[in-house]
Amino acid sequence: MSTPRWLTTNEQRAWRAHLAVHKLLMHRLGIDLQEFGLSVNDYEILVNLSESAGKRMRMSDLADATIQSRSRLSHQISRMEAAGLVTREDCPDDRRGTFAVLTEQGWATMQRVAPHHVASVRDHFVDLLTDDQLEALEQAYTPILEHLKSLR
Repeated sequence: MSTPRWLTTNEQRAWRAHLAVHKLLMHRLGIDLQEFGLSVNDYEILVNLSESAGKRMRMSDLADATIQSRSRLSHQISRMEAAGLVTREDCPDDRRGTFAVLTEQGWATMQRVAPHHVASVRDHFVDLLTDDQLEALEQAYTPILEHLKSLR
């Protein structure tokens, strides 16, 4: 085994800052969504469905979009079905396929929660950075995102 390339002081500070920001931001956004009886995962599913044609997605595509195992997504969708936010429908062209479909209640929930969520994102992230910092952050994350997507 080759000698590890240990992180430099600057690399380690950047890495640890990224980890801390991610954890704390997701925690804060989760707390803000609890007021509406939603988790961050619930909200992410609602967003994906609300932005999809017909407000529906194949379960396998939704699992990929939300980076969840099919089993975990199935349990999540079951909880959201019980809350009336989504429903499942068979896929007519593939007997094994299933769609997750946003219900009217799910759509109404999305419309009610989205303004609060975007305000939370602004308060805890966007408005703390300048336009130049936001652009630099997007440019810095893009190659990492593309690399990680290519591994899926």
